[in-house]
Amino acid sequence: MRTDRRPILLANARLIDPSRDLDGPGDVLIADGTIRDARRGIGAAGVPEGTDIINCAGKVVAPGLVDMRAFVGEPGAGHRETFASASLAAAAGGITTIVCQPDTKPVIDNSATVDFILRRARDTAIVNIHPMAALTKGMKGEEMTEIGLLKAAGAVAFTDGDKSVMNALVMRRALTYARDFDALIVHHTEDPNLVGEGVMNEGEFASRLGLFGIPNASEAVVLERDMRLVALTGGRYHAASLTCTDSLDVLKRAKDAGLGVSASASINHITLNENDIGPYRTFLKLSPPLRTEQDRAALVAALASGLIDVIMSDHNPQDVEVKRLPFAEAAHGAIGLETMLSAGLRLVHSGEVELKTLIRAMSTRPAELLGLPGGSLRPGSPADVIVIDLDTPWVLDPADLKSQCKNTPFDEARFSGRVARTIVDGRTVYEHV
Repeated sequence: MRTDRRPILLANARLIDPSRDLDGPGDVLIADGTIRDARRGIGAAGVPEGTDIINCAGKVVAPGLVDMRAFVGEPGAGHRETFASASLAAAAGGITTIVCQPDTKPVIDNSATVDFILRRARDTAIVNIHPMAALTKGMKGEEMTEIGLLKAAGAVAFTDGDKSVMNALVMRRALTYARDFDALIVHHTEDPNLVGEGVMNEGEFASRLGLFGIPNASEAVVLERDMRLVALTGGRYHAASLTCTDSLDVLKRAKDAGLGVSASASINHITLNENDIGPYRTFLKLSPPLRTEQDRAALVAALASGLIDVIMSDHNPQDVEVKRLPFAEAAHGAIGLETMLSAGLRLVHSGEVELKTLIRAMSTRPAELLGLPGGSLRPGSPADVIVIDLDTPWVLDPADLKSQCKNTPFDEARFSGRVARTIVDGRTVYEHV
């Protein structure tokens, strides 16, 4: 539950604000749900009477995270996750905005369902919730949805979730139509025919485990086609989840050509690889699958260079009945709201990625792409702010997770760094005790 809305001064902090290319000491003053100021010396100059002064003692203060790809079960699959449980998990992970996916029951492919999502989230969630709407009706890949009406109703982007639109003409029409409304198309690039019966990355490790593999080409072929359609239409396009070097090559060529394209990678794919599956660990069965260590390292380099724009959780709760099965039969997906930041901090501590780069990919950049407020500590921005303790060591116990399902790939993982406080709309919604 949200606490009161008294003014808050986050004092003696290290401010990270990618929107201003800022990394340095300072204070943040919050009042009436807005960031009033973020600079050095605010506390010394005096603050409004009744202000809650929090001494951050060198902890990091940054914009709240914006998770661009998370499944929430409502409507139709509340046993997997509700807006209430997802928002509790998000707050504990420093995520102040969740962008939920349309593969619910019913599918989010009409204005009434978008309105339901917004009202339901407003009534039950403690963080901001925004829906992506389906790109095609029923997510069947055959007929595009009413993009203009859905955007007017509150959809922030358009996607068929973890399904690819294989009809090139439908995708061309969608990109053309979306262009006229400045709408963003988010596409899962995976050819189901090339995936076939595959359940993990194709290669030596899959052969040793006796499992059917999924080739890199299943992803790169669809991405290559989409880049040509973007060049043809001029639409705005975002690759939902890239995993391999082949796809990064395609993306770089498209960006170098000046196309309006961007891309995400999941926190799982930049911190784990196929070897982590070990003895058939089904909590690491994902779609797209974990790739090789060389692919993972290439994704990290692409994040550091800015080629990869966004890191998202790809939060996909699955219950015991569909995960405690033989690997080939288990459902794919892992939860990630509570662990996205802490897992990402591994890259910061190892020196592979700067903290400002990580926050940009988890907050500032997704907010920019989706046209959402937030992702910034600029005065006048919404007071969606997190305080991070970079050095706190901890071990993840699934029993402590706030998600309804516990299918985390980081079971008993050791982390260094976690969220100490999460503020949404000027109210503290989470504080680590």
